[in-house]
Amino acid sequence: MTTLDPASFDALTFDCYGTLIDWEAGILAALRIALGGAVAEVGDEDLLAAFGAVEHEAEVPFKAYREVLGLCCDALAERYGAAVSPEARAAFAGSVADWPAFEDSAAALARLHERYTLMPITNCDDDLFAFSSARLGDPFDAVVTAQQVGAYKPDERGFHVALERLGLPRERVLHVAQSLFHDHVPAKRLGFTTVWVNRRAGRTGPGATPPAEAAPDLEVPDLRTLADLLVPA
Repeated sequence: MTTLDPASFDALTFDCYGTLIDWEAGILAALRIALGGAVAEVGDEDLLAAFGAVEHEAEVPFKAYREVLGLCCDALAERYGAAVSPEARAAFAGSVADWPAFEDSAAALARLHERYTLMPITNCDDDLFAFSSARLGDPFDAVVTAQQVGAYKPDERGFHVALERLGLPRERVLHVAQSLFHDHVPAKRLGFTTVWVNRRAGRTGPGATPPAEAAPDLEVPDLRTLADLLVPA
């Protein structure tokens, strides 16, 4: 599929971190503060890959995302031989509140909200997501967090809860995400139409997510492009 019929959907579900919020920039900034000189010579892509390797493991069994990030900090401190104070660990665990939005996200979401119901399905805690939602202009009609369902994507529970709350068949819901591993693999398995917002185009490797293969229905470079397709000016 090279395009989408805007009339085919009533709602858009989103991944937040990596798609709407620049979590890789946020993670890198927070990790370099927490780990200090121990990672001064570690390249950005290597540091992101190291984070991605430990984050998914830290999410099982389920625990709050603040705790997940704390465990990631512990694992990376051990890997790189960094001495991290309790205060620095806590700051990294809460750093989601400081992660920046992509520059096109808020305006594109506002345009999409003119036509569609918007609902993130996000691997985050309720309180941390609230900071991100505010950065995006609070455009959402509802949200499904990992805290609410007790599981992190690629677990499918968040998708099922989203459909229940929307009260729509999955054929009327378009899932929009950057991560192949966390989003497109489970969403396609469940029969969703998906759009890959390929924020990492031109960069090598999977970044902060484990590698995966999926077949999204459409690829766009950013959210502005999707808004142009679905809600033409």
